[in-house]
Order: sequence, then C-alpha cells, then structure tokens
Amino acid sequence: MPTYVYACKDCGHGFEIYQSFDEDALNVCPQCQGTLRKQFNTVGVVFKGSGFYKTDSRSAGSEQTSSPAPAKTDTSSPSAAQN
Repeated sequence: MPTYVYACKDCGHGFEIYQSFDEDALNVCPQCQGTLRKQFNTVGVVFKGSGFYKTDSRSAGSEQTSSPAPAKTDTSSPSAAQN
C-alpha cells in the first residue's frame, strides 16, 4: 500500500498514512478538525548503472549519436617514435 503525506491548512499538523488506492483521500485534520491537503513527494526511482538509456530505449539497429574518442598514441618517449 502506498504512503501518503497530509498537512493541515489550518494548524500545520503533518502526518503520513498508509492508504489503499481504493480509499478516499482524507480531508479532516485529526487534531483540529481543519482542512487537510495531500502533499506530493518526489518519486523514489533510481536509475543505476551506465548505459541505461542506450541499452533499454533504443533498438539494436539504430545509429549512435556520439562516437568514441580516437585513441591517443604516446609520442613523448623516443622508443614510441621508432615503432
């Protein structure tokens, strides 16, 4: 069951409550009998890992928008220049 957060418009009392999707929203404050309002929080979704968008949102045959950077060669040592 989801957790909903309510706050009273009159006294400022806030609380959380577990409610089913089928239940009606609360509208009376349990402390002062004032008007309640439902507060909305951020969604608890976290996308972890690299490449989520690339691997899950595109088809396998689509073209990539960015290409990897070309490999750099080390020319600072004399032996690297002779190879």
